[in-house]
Amino acid sequence: MIPRYSREEMSSIFSDRAKFSRWLEIEILALEARVRMGDVAVEDLSEIRERAAFDVDRIAEIESVRHHDVVAFVENLRENVGEAGRHLHYGLTSSDVVDTANGLALRDAGDLLVEEVGRLTETVRRRALEHRDTLMAGRTHGVHAEPTTFGMKLAGWVFELSRDRDRLRAARDGVSVGKLSGAVGTYSQLSPEVESYVCDRLGLAIEEASTQVVSRDRYAEFLAAIATTGASLERFAQEIRHLQRTEVREVQEPFAEGQKGSSAMPHKRNPIICERICGLARLLRGYAQTGFENVALWHERDISHSSVERVSLADACALLDYMLDKMRWVVDGMIVDEDRMTYNLESSMGLVHSQTVLTALLSRSTLQREQAYELIQRHAMRAWDEGIHLKELLLGDPEVTSHLAADEIESCFDPARYLENVKIVFERLEEL
Repeated sequence: MIPRYSREEMSSIFSDRAKFSRWLEIEILALEARVRMGDVAVEDLSEIRERAAFDVDRIAEIESVRHHDVVAFVENLRENVGEAGRHLHYGLTSSDVVDTANGLALRDAGDLLVEEVGRLTETVRRRALEHRDTLMAGRTHGVHAEPTTFGMKLAGWVFELSRDRDRLRAARDGVSVGKLSGAVGTYSQLSPEVESYVCDRLGLAIEEASTQVVSRDRYAEFLAAIATTGASLERFAQEIRHLQRTEVREVQEPFAEGQKGSSAMPHKRNPIICERICGLARLLRGYAQTGFENVALWHERDISHSSVERVSLADACALLDYMLDKMRWVVDGMIVDEDRMTYNLESSMGLVHSQTVLTALLSRSTLQREQAYELIQRHAMRAWDEGIHLKELLLGDPEVTSHLAADEIESCFDPARYLENVKIVFERLEEL
């Protein structure tokens, strides 16, 4: 991933140096296992440990000739180790090293992602509790519905992030596997004891029945969990973008000191970070798609997945890590205009209370639902078209007042009633 959309800690996991370090660790552990089995002399292992080193540039030079990165890596090690290097990569196929190393990298990357989701969850949770009673217009189809609170909106984000974290944990566990079972997974050249020893020391599970590779449904699940989390972030960011529109202006993402929103228009304060998150979420869905397409390989294995994964695995992890950090920054510093929320809520001439009036009418009359609905709808449409407050129209209609007293109509327009039962959601939030 380009530096613009990545952070150092995550990027370092997928650097060439980190990758080759993992490969070397696996090669050494495999040798340790063979020493324990009596296949390799302790002296040879000691010599390899002492002299084994790799050079990233030299590996690239060898690979330019061999066109095989694992071969280039092993040759570079043997150049440095000398005669004892004959024991390196014994009985292994390239995927034994690559896929086991992938298990380590994806486990570490998954840990970082789970941690970042947790940090974002706590930030959103704090803002949700802060605004638990901040009334605003709920919107369905982009049109005012009933009132809700901004805290309720954010509470929904908290629970979604909690599910995202659970999915990432499960997917992280699913990819934390290794295999050293040979060319087609039959352990024909190397005892299963070597695989058990290596994976145990690395803290990885063993692929129960590998072919030449770890099954790619595991990677598909991992990328899908990343894309799903990205879709959540997109939903949150898109909501902030809508609420920041000039006509709404209820919430704004932070605007840093010295920031400029436009090269042409000095007044602009655009939701650029939220827009960026929405755009990057599209990339994550693309990486998830490639993960699914990599599941079906020819027979025991082909190499069509390899080129894809060199890009998709590292980039997906880096992007989500970056997006989580940016979303946390947005939520932590977002500006909430409570007065504007009240203004917008009241601008719809009381129409947001139409269901409350309908419910009251049904409970205090013998009208059928269709009759009551049509009665309220008639006044609602007039309020909409003529700009007259719904309460005024209802109080002036004898057909309505024959069923509902004036104080009963008045109480239908009390916004406090919408706060009565939201406590149950925040009790659940406290228990999370």
